[in-house]
Amino acid sequence: MASSKKAARQRRIIDELNIQPSLRIAELADRLGVSTETVRRDLDELTRDGLIARTYGGAVRRNTAEPGLNERHNLLVTERQAIARVAAPLLAGSSLLMIGSGATTVHVARRIAFEMNRITVITHSFGVATVLSLNPTIQVIVTPGLYHPGEGAIHGAQTLRFLEDFRADWAVVGASGLDDEGASDALIEASEVYSMMMRRSARTMIVADSSKFGQHFAARYTTWDRVDTVVSERAPTGRLLKAMDAGGAIVRTPAPSPFPGG
Repeated sequence: MASSKKAARQRRIIDELNIQPSLRIAELADRLGVSTETVRRDLDELTRDGLIARTYGGAVRRNTAEPGLNERHNLLVTERQAIARVAAPLLAGSSLLMIGSGATTVHVARRIAFEMNRITVITHSFGVATVLSLNPTIQVIVTPGLYHPGEGAIHGAQTLRFLEDFRADWAVVGASGLDDEGASDALIEASEVYSMMMRRSARTMIVADSSKFGQHFAARYTTWDRVDTVVSERAPTGRLLKAMDAGGAIVRTPAPSPFPGG
């Protein structure tokens, strides 16, 4: 009887995530009428079965293809803001940055606009360029190329040729998936741009929330020995952490809150 109740409850969790792709533990507990401890156990089991992806304090549905950018902008906002707060100070002292497309990189760019001055940023993302315009001391160069409306970004051969003429201090890029083989993206065209940005930069930072851990998508654009820093809202574990350590990638996460429950 208890087993059937658990199965029904876990089906309900998946149904809720199909309606709202990102949910907090407290929200699920309220909707299901159970304790937060019960929800945590269910989420852990569903994650082990590969049906969902755990985040700090909740879960997201697991996709074989990434949602469109407009949908991603509404997911994991708290996690991405935390990532941006860690990432931006690490870029201090830079003169030229290359920033890739994605929901997380837009959060990082917004933070850069508040914390940095008199720098140049090259990007293929309209969202990144827009939030950087909040700071008039930042010179923004948008690459040429073919516009991809689903990603709000520019890709293609013209983009790659343009990037070859520059040398940046940092490439800041996102990812659809992070596994022990490296970082990958659901969009092949985006992965080509990220790879070129990395080649034309002295250092590389990948910014990605923990729902990307253990996931692999169509286009792998780097291995861990080519990445300097990974910023996420929580640290990876197991094979992924070992692979990052072996490749020399340093993982940076927010400092723990000094306040209980913070």
